Amino acid sequence: MAIIITDECINCGACEPECPNTAIYEGADEWRYSDGTSLKGGVVLPDGKEVDADEVQEPISDEVYYISPDKCTECVGFHEEPQCAAVCPVDCCVPDDDHVETEEVLLAKQRFMHPE
Repeated sequence: MAIIITDECINCGACEPECPNTAIYEGADEWRYSDGTSLKGGVVLPDGKEVDADEVQEPISDEVYYISPDKCTECVGFHEEPQCAAVCPVDCCVPDDDHVETEEVLLAKQRFMHPE
């Protein structure tokens, strides 16, 4: 399951540098699959979606910080708990019920973005 930032976000930015996948962006900022990952050029994501990792993606939120669910692994493969939730002063980094994934799927996604 990915993490989502709720509209209670106060835009403090504490979460952004904590994300090992660079999946967190400031509201209205564009994002790329290649940001902070090993992904480059045309790739097929673990869910079968074909993307250009270097292509600019539309912001998911214009108002508050947001998390790209395709890049979020809940810090599986890096930490024991999601680091965004651990540092959030207002507890607005919560599980996203629209993007439920098993630990096995999250670990596969992490390995895909960061092969050793």
